[in-house]
Amino acid sequence: MGTIWILIGAGAIFLLQGLCIFLLSVIVLNKTVAEKEKKPLKKRIAMPRPEGKAKLTKVEIITSQAKFEDLKPALDEIGITGMTITHVVGYGLCTEEADFYRGIPLSTNSALKVKIEIIVSQLPVDLVVETAKQALHTGKIGDGKIFVYDVENVIRIRTGEEGYDALQY
Repeated sequence: MGTIWILIGAGAIFLLQGLCIFLLSVIVLNKTVAEKEKKPLKKRIAMPRPEGKAKLTKVEIITSQAKFEDLKPALDEIGITGMTITHVVGYGLCTEEADFYRGIPLSTNSALKVKIEIIVSQLPVDLVVETAKQALHTGKIGDGKIFVYDVENVIRIRTGEEGYDALQY
C-alpha cells in the first residue's frame, strides 16, 4: 500500500514540473511576441513606374548559409522587397570540415550554400552588387559569388502582367 502512495506522489511531482515548464514557456513566448509587436515596421517606399520598358536584371548570389543572415538586412535597407532563396550544394575547391565515418576522416569537396535570386528593375544594379559585396566579404575562401544577367521578360501567371508591372505587389 505504501508503494502506491509513493508512485502517486512521484506522478504528482512530474505533473507539477511539466505544468511549471509549460507556464514558463508561455510567459517567455508572450514576452517575445510582445517585444516583436513593439518594434515598428519599416515602411517601404513605393517606387514610381519607369517610363517606357524598364530594364530587368537578375542578380544571383551564392554564399554560405551563415553569411545569408548578414545579407538579408543589408538588402532590406536598400529597398529589395522580394527574393528567391534556394539551398544548394556546391562542389569545388572550397571544402567544409572533414566528415568522419567510423572514426576515419572523409574529405569532401562539397559545401552547403544558399542561392539568392533577385530581379532588379528600379534600383541600380551596381548598388545591389556593392551592398552584397560589403555584407558578405570576409576575405576568406567561401565568401561566395555574384552573377548578373539580363532578363528579357517577367510574366505574372495569375494576372498576365508583364515586365515591371509583374514584379509589383
